[in-house]
Amino acid sequence: MRCLWPAQHARMVKKIDITQHALVPKFSKLSDEETKQVLDKFNISLLQLPTISASDVMSKAVDAKPNDLIKITRVSKLGKSPYFRRVIE
Repeated sequence: MRCLWPAQHARMVKKIDITQHALVPKFSKLSDEETKQVLDKFNISLLQLPTISASDVMSKAVDAKPNDLIKITRVSKLGKSPYFRRVIE
């Protein structure tokens, strides 16, 4: 087997878009109005939500910035379930 130099290997590697993978749930960044509606619906503040890092691959994919709210929609046999995450640095 032939050893490849990093530059040769980089040219041969196929780029993969993980957002299109069947097992990755749908991520979407909510608008300010949608964020307000979610917080009012659950009677919580933004700081009470679980977090996700701004450097996370999926956060970058939806162009999320700190203090944005991301909606993650997971699909199961029982239907669709929304999960919400606050973006942090």
